[in-house]
Amino acid sequence: VQLQASGGGLVQAGGSLRLSCAASGSISSIKVMGWFRQAPGKQRELVALASNVGSTNYADSAKARFTISRDNAKNTVSLQMYSLKPEDTAVYYCYGWSGSTYWGQGTQVTVSS
Repeated sequence: VQLQASGGGLVQAGGSLRLSCAASGSISSIKVMGWFRQAPGKQRELVALASNVGSTNYADSAKARFTISRDNAKNTVSLQMYSLKPEDTAVYYCYGWSGSTYWGQGTQVTVSS
């Protein structure tokens, strides 16, 4: 399984960004897709997850501001981020799980104050 993330960039505080991730390879087995992030000097942390049966899970920091969506037919997962804050600045990693864990290459999100 390969995960290709896109959509990061520089945005002012209060702005919005949409991240997308496309899966290829043995994708039929991916039960969970989602996003983690890692800020400088910090551990990688969960942002949001979406299962292949429609359930979602969000970190407290993402609730009410971020929306994860998954298209099983297109094998993609997206993260729409609103009301971005400087503390959202991080490298965002696409994640997949099927019993094994898969990571995308990461995409930088920078929120300026």
